[in-house]
Amino acid sequence: MTQPKPLHFVTLLGSLRKGSLNGIVARALPELTPEGVTITPLGSIADVPLYDQDVQEQGFPAPVLAMAEQIRAADGLIIVTPEYNYSMPGGLKNALDWLSRVTPQPLAGKPVALQTASPGAIGGARAQYHLRQTLVFLDAFVLNKPEVMIGQAISKFDVEQAKLTDEPTRAYLTRQIEALAALVRQVAGNAGAEK
Repeated sequence: MTQPKPLHFVTLLGSLRKGSLNGIVARALPELTPEGVTITPLGSIADVPLYDQDVQEQGFPAPVLAMAEQIRAADGLIIVTPEYNYSMPGGLKNALDWLSRVTPQPLAGKPVALQTASPGAIGGARAQYHLRQTLVFLDAFVLNKPEVMIGQAISKFDVEQAKLTDEPTRAYLTRQIEALAALVRQVAGNAGAEK
């Protein structure tokens, strides 16, 4: 039996805060991958200027083009973000607005998984629903299940050590990465069958 093709995913972090719980999740993902999957981070959304069509007409900022190329080259994208005011953070939306203008569109047909962590009970669910709306417009393939919404998140981390310590949460993240890998292979199989 042949081994499946190795897959590479990239992570887009929606938080700027140094001690972000979502940042801890994103940094933990490379050690939670199943065999044959690697994960690396994209550049920071802090490096992406506010979207302005006048700026775009002078040329796309280098951080936007670098992010777009890394997404295009990856097999899948994992967006890890907090929830701000029942939605996604402005910096993340801004990065997606820039990426939406790049041609060819890096997110079109790209398998995407969403992860949120929050001190609240529902773990950032409303941010995910708004993200899904944006990703529909960008024609991404968003993984439906398992959903990762880490509620009551403070109890699942050693914040001083910047570590995700809750083993059931770590195992659940691995299951979502496995599901994203299966979606990538399904999408690739369907694309091959259409040729």
